[in-house]
Amino acid sequence: MTRKRESETPESSQMAARLDEIPGKAKSFTRRKTLLALLGAGIGIGAGGALFIGSAKTMANEVVVYKNPSCGCCSNWAKHLRAEGFAVEVKAVDNMPEVKEMFGTPWQLESCHTAIVDNYVIEGHVPVREIKRLLAERPVARGLAVPGMPAGSPGMEGRYSDPYKVMLFQTDGSAKVYASY
Repeated sequence: MTRKRESETPESSQMAARLDEIPGKAKSFTRRKTLLALLGAGIGIGAGGALFIGSAKTMANEVVVYKNPSCGCCSNWAKHLRAEGFAVEVKAVDNMPEVKEMFGTPWQLESCHTAIVDNYVIEGHVPVREIKRLLAERPVARGLAVPGMPAGSPGMEGRYSDPYKVMLFQTDGSAKVYASY
């Protein structure tokens, strides 16, 4: 079950306007625009459809991470993303419940931070491997979540590790196991 907005306030309208500026929001791309973007980035298509990367700067996956200013494990998770080649922008905000509601994170799947990558919501300490899989497979879904803050998950490393599941969730709040750790 997802939360429902009871009333729209001026603050929530302002938040919605700010969220519209986020990289990775839904954009309409035609095949032609995609090809032009690839060529502009120095990426071309060779014989047999193989991709090649030229000397121009290549495009990276952009991730925007929303976190509470005092949460250190969120910053540690962002370091994992950077180490795997993601361009990460961290936004420290005081209104995480509103951010989660705006992006449609089901309350049962919430964690400490919420990220956006390629119009998918990434909630919590999701391993980079599963984010890359999501981006490669492109399932029809709202995003991935690791509910809570399981010990041993990316950003939560330490002496102990707990088993945890990565959930693939839909806009209606339904979810299924995407991976187990």
